[in-house]
Amino acid sequence: MKKRQLESLLQDVEPFSRPKMDLEQYPTDPHLAASVLFTIQSSFGDIEDRNVLDLGAGCGILSIGCVLMGAGSVTSVEIDNDAISDLVDNISGYDMDDISIVQADVTHLPFRSGRLFDTVIMNPPFGTKNNEGIDIEFIEAAL
Repeated sequence: MKKRQLESLLQDVEPFSRPKMDLEQYPTDPHLAASVLFTIQSSFGDIEDRNVLDLGAGCGILSIGCVLMGAGSVTSVEIDNDAISDLVDNISGYDMDDISIVQADVTHLPFRSGRLFDTVIMNPPFGTKNNEGIDIEFIEAAL
């Protein structure tokens, strides 16, 4: 899939219906999402046929993009009920069943040991809303 085609398909992902600033829920632009995912695949081959984990999945733009690029499976982890509702709505708009949703705090993943993923993607919070260090916790969870 070409980057422009992916970006075009991701235009239909709806942003947060009820964004929470304390969770740093900002929409990921389709151009940025397509660029990141295209680079991950074209440079490293780390999406197609891979088991992908999306930490802090939000509305699901990265998860959906991975499925569109041929991921073997995608697990989306999100803590917020409203974001999960948005994620479910977005997935249904694409008629996908390749995404598993796990409601969890990234710092306490239920499958921390024993379950392996080939690739971890995220657009994490940066710790600017009284949650200093959360970006490092996301990175540590990915390792």
